[in-house]
Amino acid sequence: MIERLDIPKRPTLREHVSDALRAAIISGELEPGVLYSAPWLSERFGVSPTPVREAMLDLVKQGLVISVPNKGFRVTEISDADLDSIAKIRMLLEPPSVRSIAGTIPESDIPGLRDQADKIVEAAKRGDLVEYVDADRRFHLMLLDYCHNPRLSQIVGDLRAQTRLFGLAALVERGELDKSAQEHHTILDLIEQHRDEELERFLRKHIGHVRGIWAAGNAPDEDDL
Repeated sequence: MIERLDIPKRPTLREHVSDALRAAIISGELEPGVLYSAPWLSERFGVSPTPVREAMLDLVKQGLVISVPNKGFRVTEISDADLDSIAKIRMLLEPPSVRSIAGTIPESDIPGLRDQADKIVEAAKRGDLVEYVDADRRFHLMLLDYCHNPRLSQIVGDLRAQTRLFGLAALVERGELDKSAQEHHTILDLIEQHRDEELERFLRKHIGHVRGIWAAGNAPDEDDL
């Protein structure tokens, strides 16, 4: 019997555009309450309107935007209370999950994770918030993949999509985003050194930044979550 090949699925243009739009919403480059047309977005991202419309319909299903017939799409607004709730749930899920797989990641996989961490750092240096958010999302989901729990990855991915990081632009202006980006290499250092307890504590601090220095600056830090 011929076994079926496990061929990796290549992302479609629609998926690439969806990732970029999602990252732009999370970073605040696409602002809540503002109406955006498909032609304007297509020019902004350098693609035709069709994949933009398709991608935005995907984001409608995720609750990130609202479709306004014959006009475009409006980014949904989310309250500080909602953002605090999202951060609390992530805090419950991610740190213990990553700690549990720290000793199971093959050494041969570390260079690939380092490459992804480098993409975050490079995006921070360029001040490219859309790429920063997308690279950050991919890094954390890559770690969770080692849990072999698709439901966990899906839940965390959805929670990250609902997050808003309006403070990133201010970090770029102050030259502080590089420091936050480097935290991803610290996470890998702790994984490689099998410092499990410290890894979990550091991840709690890292996620806490979502409602602290990466947010609008008026939210609680990780000790309050």
